[in-house]
Amino acid sequence: MLPDDRATVLVIGIGNRYRNDDSAGLLAAQLVRARALPAVKVIEHESEGAALVDLLAGAEAAILIDAVRSGTARGTIQRFDVCDGPLPAEAFRHSTHAFDVASALELARALSSLPPRVIVYGIEGGNFGAGTRISAEIAAALPELVERVISEVENLQRCHTFR
Repeated sequence: MLPDDRATVLVIGIGNRYRNDDSAGLLAAQLVRARALPAVKVIEHESEGAALVDLLAGAEAAILIDAVRSGTARGTIQRFDVCDGPLPAEAFRHSTHAFDVASALELARALSSLPPRVIVYGIEGGNFGAGTRISAEIAAALPELVERVISEVENLQRCHTFR
């Protein structure tokens, strides 16, 4: 715990900045970092999903942000509490990496390295092809996504006791 009694929360934006809508998690992480929240560590993760296991090890709480492909309207924001069970793997299969977020979280769970609290925010993408432009729907939804993540951070810090 930090001296001011706020729990440290890890915010991880996941994606590939060269795959259009897949950069949504990275962009959201940049916006969260710009808010300079106390007791929050923000990481932009563009590496293999398996590397997430190492990032999560020892964390008190984590919030992951990633683009998803679940069949909802582009820009739709979804929230998943990993403590309630596995992520719907079909929503996270678009990953440009061999090892997706859902698989990484389940590996961390199997290795007992999953933090006590893990929340995943998914934002529905549509264009995961090569390029550096996000769709208008994702751009319009990013402010709401960031506010939801910040609210989640504050709730975790206020309401949960960690190790």
